[in-house]
Amino acid sequence: MSLEQLIHKCKRNNLKAQSQLYTLFASKLYSICLKYSRNTAEAQDNLQDAFLTIFSKISQYNNKGSFEGWLKRITINTALQRYREKGIFDIINEDIIDDTIEVNDHEDISLDYLLGLIQTLPNRYRLVFNLYVLDGYSHKDIADMLDITVGTSKSNLARARIILQDKIEKDNTTFESHSV
Repeated sequence: MSLEQLIHKCKRNNLKAQSQLYTLFASKLYSICLKYSRNTAEAQDNLQDAFLTIFSKISQYNNKGSFEGWLKRITINTALQRYREKGIFDIINEDIIDDTIEVNDHEDISLDYLLGLIQTLPNRYRLVFNLYVLDGYSHKDIADMLDITVGTSKSNLARARIILQDKIEKDNTTFESHSV
């Protein structure tokens, strides 16, 4: 069955088609949920909520553009909505920090290690970091998505980078002192 046929059947609330769609995309969307969640349980909740939204809004998909992109957008928005409801994005009065801070001399860092560090960031820093660095959204897009200012988005990204850099340097110092 083609993807178009599967989508058409899902629009008619066909449970078998919904199950097939879930099987087809769950692992990709789960990895997105992991980026925006503190832990696996929260990621699973976000995935479940995302699919509920997908199935309730699938009739709005008009076969224009990437269906996978449409799914990704719903999944990200579902995860972000959870944080909006918790009120973690209260506007704070911060000076904008240069957002070009680089983590240098750490080319040998594994992706799993880095993703683990990202998950330890405070929610507002982690979400802005993921949206900007991993998913390529602009600060204006992030500000719109999270209902914050562009300056707050830039500041949160800069603070996330500082925290990550400090953690990496601390871990390297700890590792080097144990290997001497």
